[in-house]
Amino acid sequence: MSVPLAALAAFTLAYAGMTGLSLAMPRHYEQVAGQRVLPSGRRHFFRILGWLLLILAVVPCIQAWGTAVGVVVWFGFLTAGGLLIILMLPYLPRLAALAAAGTTIAGVLILLVT
Repeated sequence: MSVPLAALAAFTLAYAGMTGLSLAMPRHYEQVAGQRVLPSGRRHFFRILGWLLLILAVVPCIQAWGTAVGVVVWFGFLTAGGLLIILMLPYLPRLAALAAAGTTIAGVLILLVT
């Protein structure tokens, strides 16, 4: 896998994973969905999905940079994805969730194609 594609895949999956974890919190779920109560099944779904996407984000990093450097680069992409959701959630919560859905699809497609 080429380095630019690996970076794109890792970043998109990290952003989507961080968004999933943030939607597992009642406060952020209310921002996006407009519902005060977060059902426990949905909370578990968002947590599991978020962690799976974060773990999946390490795959392109290891493929492009090797294990030692790939894990360090992965932490950088986790930080960047978390920072982006932190900046988007207060101002554009629905767009942030929509972007996470799109980036999930894009990241998985990049992994499957390459």
